[in-house]
Amino acid sequence: MEFKLKMGMTGEIEKVVTEKDTAASFGSGSVLVLATPMMIGLMENAALKAVDTDLPDDYATVGIHLDVKHLAATPVGMKATAKAELIEIEGKKLKFKIEAYDEKDKIGEGYHSRYIINVPKFIDASKNKLDK
Repeated sequence: MEFKLKMGMTGEIEKVVTEKDTAASFGSGSVLVLATPMMIGLMENAALKAVDTDLPDDYATVGIHLDVKHLAATPVGMKATAKAELIEIEGKKLKFKIEAYDEKDKIGEGYHSRYIINVPKFIDASKNKLDK
């Protein structure tokens, strides 16, 4: 199947950091600032927003690789924004440049790869693991 994705497609998401988004809440530290796993989740979400709505029915993307630096802390109450740009298409494998910002600084950067899947087949294959 051919997909109508183009290099340069972008996605963006933002959220105000709450206590449930902090390192202390995630168990990835004890500080009340945006947790690295939460920042990465925002970055992944920006990447899927860049392309998933342009895929045919029954298709989506799943994350397969991350290379991310967390550069600065973001306190509770401040808005964090993640942006993704599709920079490489290799068959069903997609590579994104990802960045995150708060209202003052760039807080994260890196690259993220996603893979296009047929959702029903993917779910069936996943469920088959239970039968073995």
